[in-house]
Amino acid sequence: MADVLVSIVLERLTSVVEQQIHEQVSLVLGVESEIPSLKKTLRSVRDVLEDAEKRQVKEKSVRGWLENLKDMAYEMEDVLDEWSIAILQFQMEGVENASTSKKKVSFCMPSPCICFKQVASRRDIALKIKGIKQQLDDIERERIRFNFVSRGSEERPERFITTSAIDISEVCSRDMDKKIILDHLLGKKRQEKPGLYIVSIVGTGGMGKTTLAQLAYSHSEVEFHFDERIWICVSDPFDPIRVFRAIVEALQEKPCDLHELDALQKEIKTRIAEKKFLLVLDDVWTEDNRSWEQLKNTLLCGAEGSRILATTRKESVVKMMRTTYKHPLGELSLEQSRALFHQIAFYERSTWEKEEELKEIGEKIADKCKGLPLAIKTLGNLLRIKNSEEEWKNVLNSEVWQLDEFERDISPALLLSYYDLPPAIQRCFSFCAVFPKDSVIERDELIKLWMAQSYLKSDGRKEMEMVGRTYFEYLAARSFFQDFEKDNYGNIIRCKMHDIVHDFAQFLTHNECFIVEVDNQKKGSMDLFFQKIRYATLVVRESTPNFASTCNMKNLHTLLAKEEFNISSVLEALRNLLRHLTCLRALDLSRNRLIEELPKEVGKLIHLRYLKQFVIYIICKP
Repeated sequence: MADVLVSIVLERLTSVVEQQIHEQVSLVLGVESEIPSLKKTLRSVRDVLEDAEKRQVKEKSVRGWLENLKDMAYEMEDVLDEWSIAILQFQMEGVENASTSKKKVSFCMPSPCICFKQVASRRDIALKIKGIKQQLDDIERERIRFNFVSRGSEERPERFITTSAIDISEVCSRDMDKKIILDHLLGKKRQEKPGLYIVSIVGTGGMGKTTLAQLAYSHSEVEFHFDERIWICVSDPFDPIRVFRAIVEALQEKPCDLHELDALQKEIKTRIAEKKFLLVLDDVWTEDNRSWEQLKNTLLCGAEGSRILATTRKESVVKMMRTTYKHPLGELSLEQSRALFHQIAFYERSTWEKEEELKEIGEKIADKCKGLPLAIKTLGNLLRIKNSEEEWKNVLNSEVWQLDEFERDISPALLLSYYDLPPAIQRCFSFCAVFPKDSVIERDELIKLWMAQSYLKSDGRKEMEMVGRTYFEYLAARSFFQDFEKDNYGNIIRCKMHDIVHDFAQFLTHNECFIVEVDNQKKGSMDLFFQKIRYATLVVRESTPNFASTCNMKNLHTLLAKEEFNISSVLEALRNLLRHLTCLRALDLSRNRLIEELPKEVGKLIHLRYLKQFVIYIICKP
């Protein structure tokens, strides 16, 4: 992740220097001598980042060094944008000055006011570059102290081997579990106590709880049996208003404009009255009995035969919900694990000559996955593109299997797959932490956001959108995305991320990428922390939220304000927010349908390359 950031900075630095030479814009004395040294240090740092990225998992000091490096790289990127824009302004103002001149002259002389502004601007940029150079020198001294292993000066090759993405639902090895869940949902098991019939699937992360629930939810008999089917990702924290609004939106199949809990409860009761419904509550964490009772009492007006299907990692949640039937989801057996791994790793290789040669190694790798379907799928997809015995043995003998229990929550399988990604695609993956858990990710929208951050590399022969599709398909085929929705030609157009994969992306970007909650109870207690955030989704918890603390996210590059709120009451707050977010490259206001015109402050966001309002995109090339 840091690798591609530093590479972007190096490319931009070279490009801007060439641009200013071409436009004949002079720098303040002394900065010219800083540039070659800056480039050299950036290259020496970049050469050790592969080793540093791996060591950060177990060494907190290395993780801190990488965070400082990323902060510096982001700061440098912002300065380079300023520099590039200053050059363009110089050029434009010169042309404008020439066009208004009453005399025909052989050269253009800008006015004294313009000259003063340009000198001040260049001086400010030069001072920032000097400051960044000092930071980088400190980072370089620490780099030497860590004794990182260098990969050499040559660029790491980016190998794109096209493979089709396999969704785990096709090969999940849970037929008996599925039958039991279906029997309980369809009333084939006798209800033993009155009230709502609640089925809970419980198991550790990556065990396949959500996949099992999806298989039951989408089964043809279930579709026919229930009048209404509703799927809600609850996650943590449990926010009653968000959950109730999600239920209303699922029932009415359009956005909900209600914001008060009582109004939402009444709407749900009206829509499910005397109807047989299935409500899936995926990924429940809360043990708050009061919140659960609010939801349960709202659902009591449904018809007999209604069901609630919940997935959770916690036994205490099962008890709190007074579950009718608990279905513990255990690890796959050794035989199931090996069969699942083999089915994925050797997919579309039925006559592959090396199958027998690698089968024994594959079984040992499957055994290391401890019966977790997600880990098996991840490594199966990774090795599906590896043809040599050496590559398979490298996975089997990797040191990531030696992580202690706390670090194992990161998932060795995900680490192995992540390390195998080219640096540019690593960065594209980690950016996905900006989306809330269980979000539907639109492929084309994601690619446009990548473009706005300058993450996509092209040699000039491919359009950026095509490069983005290649990156997306690369990630999808290696288990970083799932729950695919495809078009008529078999192309993935929408997907989701498994919650453990999402947690991993957040681990990689824990000081950069956040879901930011805004309400009247949180008034800037994390101001210093907010200054480090580069990518954020704004989640509004109140109809009239307080945006004071979010104004401190002054270094923000991406803001996705997808949570709909009462725009008439906060438009001025939004304008004030945009005045502070001067580094924005991407802004999404598409959920807020009441915005009839964009605030004029948007026009002052000189770095903005992506703007989405309703279904309108405005894309600017970097």
